Amino acid sequence: MSDSIKHECGIALLRLKKPLEFYKEKYGSAFYGIQKMYLLMEKQHNRGQDGAGFASIKLDVEAGERYISRVRSNDPQPIQDVFKQINDRINDELASHPEYADDVTAQKRNIPYIGELFLGHVRYGTFGKNSIESVHPFLRQNNWMHRNLIVAGNFNMTNVTQLFNSLVELGQHPKEMADTVTVMEKIGHFLDDEVTDLYLDCKNEGLSKREASPVIAERLDVKKILKRASKGWDGGYAMAGLFGHGDAFVFRDPAGIRPAYFYEDDEIVVVASERPVIQTVFNLDFEKIKELQPGNALIIKKNGKVTEEEIIVPTVKKACSFERIYFSRGSDAEIYQERKDLGKLILPAVLKAIDNDTDNTVFSYIPNTAETSFYGIVEAAQDFLNQRKNNYILENRNTLTKETLQELLAVKIRTEKVAIKDAKLRTFITEDSSRDDLVAHVYDVTYGVIKPTDNLVIIDDSIVRGTTLKMSIIKMMDRLKPKSIIVVSSAPQIRYPDCYGIDMAKLEGLVAFRASLELLKERNLYHIVDEVYKKCKSQENLDDNEVVNYVTEIYAPFEPQEISDKIAEMLSSPEINAEVKIIFQTVEDLHKACPKNLGDWYFTGDYPTPGGNRVVNKAFINFYEGNDARAY
Repeated sequence: MSDSIKHECGIALLRLKKPLEFYKEKYGSAFYGIQKMYLLMEKQHNRGQDGAGFASIKLDVEAGERYISRVRSNDPQPIQDVFKQINDRINDELASHPEYADDVTAQKRNIPYIGELFLGHVRYGTFGKNSIESVHPFLRQNNWMHRNLIVAGNFNMTNVTQLFNSLVELGQHPKEMADTVTVMEKIGHFLDDEVTDLYLDCKNEGLSKREASPVIAERLDVKKILKRASKGWDGGYAMAGLFGHGDAFVFRDPAGIRPAYFYEDDEIVVVASERPVIQTVFNLDFEKIKELQPGNALIIKKNGKVTEEEIIVPTVKKACSFERIYFSRGSDAEIYQERKDLGKLILPAVLKAIDNDTDNTVFSYIPNTAETSFYGIVEAAQDFLNQRKNNYILENRNTLTKETLQELLAVKIRTEKVAIKDAKLRTFITEDSSRDDLVAHVYDVTYGVIKPTDNLVIIDDSIVRGTTLKMSIIKMMDRLKPKSIIVVSSAPQIRYPDCYGIDMAKLEGLVAFRASLELLKERNLYHIVDEVYKKCKSQENLDDNEVVNYVTEIYAPFEPQEISDKIAEMLSSPEINAEVKIIFQTVEDLHKACPKNLGDWYFTGDYPTPGGNRVVNKAFINFYEGNDARAY
């Protein structure tokens, strides 16, 4: 993606179902779980590089022995830093106590991080915060083993203020108004209630407090806790939690906005945000890994029993399409094909833009994530060329010579790696014009492969702000002196902010929104902006379920191509000699390519939760009033 946007998070949960001695004997180390967690997190580093965290729980320890360990890092390379800290601690203990080397029982008792239950997290901070206090997993501690709670997730809640106030009404005093804290405290509150109720049951049955402890662990109803805690949640989430005694869960939102996949056998239970991560780390077939269904929780009891339980009745599935276009690892078999299809489906629009002149067109891509869509568009272009050759041969079969046929068959689709992304430049100069000059050199070009008669088609996975296109890519491409530069987005126009975990919170940052405003001015329709503002303000005190997304009216007067043409004009500049065109994927073709991920609110304004409509209206109010603030 040419525009850098912070996004997403990744979770990894691993439960070892056998005693640690089993893994020592079969795999050569009692550290098997830690090693697998490193791989699960490293294979998801694409989902977050602001911070990483790891937590482990030892099962069935004696009183007085430490059973919870946690380490977090906001180092520039946080995953490596987390596991360096873990490895250094383990190595120090083994060096100090050589007798632990082959004694798994001693290792578990005396060395931190070695256990049977693990939770890992990688993150980008959607609120721009990167303090160590913001890094998951979060820990809620208690001297009762059952009441210890560790939470990490890939989520944003749209109604944090309401959730915070509900905790205050329960008599709590949350330390901050952040969605992770409020969610954890909400779960913690009902965990406390459940433990208290179970203890009273045990007391009535004549059990002592010590005798009650394992009974509480066995009877703890995780499904009931999650049902009570999640009432009123509005957002997209794949949330994982560990309880101190050894129960665990992963819970997905009812619209399936955020992803989660799992695998279970007689040795392990593993959950991750992406399927190929589990495939690679455990060398599994695609079909063996299941998707956690929307509104469901995967509940892993301390005794190893695993169930998938419905917590919230699922709504219409609106799994995030950006997962498929950009964020997820392209090594997933389905995602790889979907990204190729995104390229194939946009070829007709490209052919129209170049008047079907593939002979004088070079196809390229913006590294590195658009490469798969590039393969798709090139395959489709080759099919088009082959059809053209077939038609010519059939039409001229009676007069075709060997030389003409050889010349015809020699024609190929021209592809080059034109754009090269340089190492990130340090913007140490604060003066605007100098900083802009640095941004212009984020990309370099391959010289000598473009002729003045050529169209240069370059595909990107999406265009969000357009800043890098304007300041760098288009200028660099123009140095090659092509006839035209056609920038192709495999995603539709991004018109609306996200509020479920991707950092696109401000309308004015979206180039499609700015282009529509320009069109409204040019056509004397800017009164629509004032009308939309009044409609948004009139809804400020309504319940979320009553709020309507009126921002759609900003785009309503225009055809998508009109907005695309205005974007092309805005991203060009007088010194650009080539004609600049911008082509966006259609929403209809996006759905054809990604039929299982129909969440398209960035493009259509069709938010999957009521809170989304409130957020987009708030974003518009902030824009109109000049408030440089987030809408959630």
